[in-house]
Amino acid sequence: MSEPKTTAGTSQRRNGKPGHGGWWFLLGVLLLYLVIAWFDLEYARSSMERFLKMGLDLLPVLILVFLFLWLFNLSSGMKERLVHLSGRDSGARGWLVAVTGGILSHGPIYPWYPMLKELKEHGVRPALIAAFLYARSIKLPWLPLMAHYFGIAYTVILTLYIALFSLLNGWLVERLVGSGDD
Repeated sequence: MSEPKTTAGTSQRRNGKPGHGGWWFLLGVLLLYLVIAWFDLEYARSSMERFLKMGLDLLPVLILVFLFLWLFNLSSGMKERLVHLSGRDSGARGWLVAVTGGILSHGPIYPWYPMLKELKEHGVRPALIAAFLYARSIKLPWLPLMAHYFGIAYTVILTLYIALFSLLNGWLVERLVGSGDD
């Protein structure tokens, strides 16, 4: 029996066909809820209500993220435009593209590495790649949950600090490794 491998967050077998791990996990969670409901129905009900409320709180942000992904996939020649927007002489526009792109990107990091390498080979500055990677720590889908637990002021300040420090991080990386002209 082949061992499942994970590709961009989905379970797949080596033959390329999708696995059933997600369905088994869902079944396990539902069974767990049934066991909990058997012992304490009120606790299971309140837990489900909190889960649904959190899902509704996250829904607008998830829709926005998927909208941006859809628009990104629709546009042809995106790589060429990214190189143009974040090339050697991009200035403030390049920094804005790098930080915004990092914030909007989601999913595991490893699929981004080949694309970032290719962009670097086409002339994107190492500073902008570093800023992009640092800004990825701002997770849009989790901001409502973070605001719920820590407050809006904390969430806004931390998010702004991460965005600002992504700029500092990119600047430092470029100073340490050079401009990328190999």
